[in-house]
Amino acid sequence: MLAAGVAPTAFTFAPILSSPSVGARCAAQLHPHILKSGLIHSDPYSGTSLVGFFGRNGRFDDALRLFGEMPVRSVVTWNCLISSFVQHGRDRDAAIWFRALIRSGDGVSDGSLVAVLPAFGTPEQVHGLVKKIAMDSFSTVANSLLNSYCTYCSTFVAENLFNELMFRDVVSWNTMIITFAKRSMSQRALEFFWMMEGQSVFPNEITFSSVLYACTSINRHEHGKSVHAKAIKHNLNVKAFVNTSLFDFYSKCGCRKDAYKVLEEAPEDSTTRWNCLISGYSDTDVPTSFVFLREMLRSGVMPNEVSFSSLLKDPLQFHLLQIHSLVTRLGYDGYDYVSSAIISSYASHEMVSDALAYGGLLDPDSCVVSMNVLAGVYNRVRMYEEVKKLLLHQGSNDTVSWSILITACAKNGDYAEAFKIFKRMRICGHHFDRYASVSLLSICTKSNSLVLGSSLHGLIIKTNSGCLDTYVHNILLDMYAKCGRIEDCLKAFKEMEGRNIISWTAVISGLALNGFSHKALAWFKAMEEDGFNPDNVAVTAVLSSCRHGGLVHEGMKIFRHMKSDYSLEPEMEHYICVVDMLCKCGYLKEAEVVIRDMPFQPSAVIWRTFLQGCQTYGVIDAQVFS
Repeated sequence: MLAAGVAPTAFTFAPILSSPSVGARCAAQLHPHILKSGLIHSDPYSGTSLVGFFGRNGRFDDALRLFGEMPVRSVVTWNCLISSFVQHGRDRDAAIWFRALIRSGDGVSDGSLVAVLPAFGTPEQVHGLVKKIAMDSFSTVANSLLNSYCTYCSTFVAENLFNELMFRDVVSWNTMIITFAKRSMSQRALEFFWMMEGQSVFPNEITFSSVLYACTSINRHEHGKSVHAKAIKHNLNVKAFVNTSLFDFYSKCGCRKDAYKVLEEAPEDSTTRWNCLISGYSDTDVPTSFVFLREMLRSGVMPNEVSFSSLLKDPLQFHLLQIHSLVTRLGYDGYDYVSSAIISSYASHEMVSDALAYGGLLDPDSCVVSMNVLAGVYNRVRMYEEVKKLLLHQGSNDTVSWSILITACAKNGDYAEAFKIFKRMRICGHHFDRYASVSLLSICTKSNSLVLGSSLHGLIIKTNSGCLDTYVHNILLDMYAKCGRIEDCLKAFKEMEGRNIISWTAVISGLALNGFSHKALAWFKAMEEDGFNPDNVAVTAVLSSCRHGGLVHEGMKIFRHMKSDYSLEPEMEHYICVVDMLCKCGYLKEAEVVIRDMPFQPSAVIWRTFLQGCQTYGVIDAQVFS
């Protein structure tokens, strides 16, 4: 075009810069062309495209510099900048520039609100503004708000908003169905699906895929068949997305014949068809999935990133090397998820050097997920300094990177550094996840820092970060117990919604640790009454409490009935607790009997415990040695 002497217009550069194949070097060449043509100063289109390009690639210094130089901006220019900040997890910056947009007088569009909503976490603030400027009638804004409520609030609140919407399109219905399906409210998802057609809203591919996921969760074959019939009625059963979901549903319900009938409806040369066959066997029969890969290649259909992701779930070492070779040959090693799967597979086969070598060849800027997986491998082999170098060098742009970095510091004993990184993470506007919470709470437990631990607990509740799940709650119980605040431990336990055996064990251990042996025993009985069968760890915890409290009769009763009541074989840890309990209370003859009846050789700890008991009570003629 330039060689032909045709001058570029305001609309020339936007499609080039928005193309995913355009790299940084090409953009650097286009930038002076845009400046030379004077288009940045005459209209906002070319400058906006360049700002969007810099933002999408994380070059915020360049984006902000250009933004400041533009004499003419539109609301789209602001939207590009805000959405780029959100895309890279810089929520605080996104919120600051959104407020600047409101003050600028350039106006707020539906795109502005959609772009900034994820940055605020809880949507109430933006919802108020949406109502104030009367933009809740825009379907894109209303649906984005609904999605935000579904993500950060209860389904009850989200459903109330859904009922208040002036216009409910297929996106609105899909948002609710997906939310119910993800939150294991499958019956409600199905109800919404049937209600949807009653409201004359036609389902699309996403609707069918979501409701089939709900049917899979509750393993209801008859509901899935009805949904399949509806898909056929709407002529969507042959669409790749729906076809895959139908195959997945029938496979997981154990209806293999129906699953393969579904595949027959897909075109023979369809990559989706072959991917279904491969993924259908990748969990249960890995060699067969490789047979399908070979047949796929023979038929002339090339595998894609979905094929490789399925094949790399749990391959044999020999197959892994073959896949890696094929990935390289077909040029898929630049795909982030494929690369990350290769690194994970090498690590799972203990081929750590291969995983690190391969990861070191990847471009850190374009393979963010792979870099996080690589950092996880470094953590696994205790190369914590390498984790810091890797993630700090690439600039941690997502929550996962920050969490891995915090975990590395926690495992390396750099406790102060971990909290410094956490502070930086918060300043950058990132929401912390369950992994960061667990690492930081573990630091509080190890350093016996109750103030930090309770502050972190408060911050998790205040920010409604969504990471206070059962696993994090269990770590909280352990932290409060080991910091000597048993009342806070019991309070946190009562606030839990989804308790498990670990939750009960943490409380029992905490009570024992803080000298409440009778209470620990009572909680053990309450655990059984609540329907939880104790495991080996729970029994160890209650025996330990009996040991500390001198409750010999109760402890021996639990120990003797382990097999009959709980189907558990006593392990070395249980014998250590029992022998120590008996020796501390002077029951040396009984301790001798326990040691003699052990099904395996006593450990050095048991002998030492028994000898200390003999010394304490002046016994010198114990017969256990004979």
